[in-house]
Amino acid sequence: MPFVRKDAQGKILAIYTEPVQGAHEVAPNDPALVAFIHANIPAIITDDEWMRSDLALARVIEDLIEVLIDKKLIMFTDFPEGAQKKLLDRRGLRKEFGLVEDLFGGGEEPFDGGDGGEGGLL
Repeated sequence: MPFVRKDAQGKILAIYTEPVQGAHEVAPNDPALVAFIHANIPAIITDDEWMRSDLALARVIEDLIEVLIDKKLIMFTDFPEGAQKKLLDRRGLRKEFGLVEDLFGGGEEPFDGGDGGEGGLL
């Protein structure tokens, strides 16, 4: 449960994850708490469309880096060590995801339960 510290008028000044002196516990869906969070979090964080766009752009940049490396226009070793680690981690995740897709299909064909009959559950 969150803990909040309020001013004399009851306006939330701070939110804590643990009890602190001068703060009291409130429900996570408390209207004042929800209003405080929405007023103090940048709009880009709460805007799902921007977040989805950023994630999609990150995927495009990742693909672009792969193309540039494949065409030998840049070398993997040109990237700083931290960036190399992140690229290797992402490459590993994508490879694992590809293996799962290969095992279970790309989701284009419905799963029939494997009994050879008409749909149904096992």
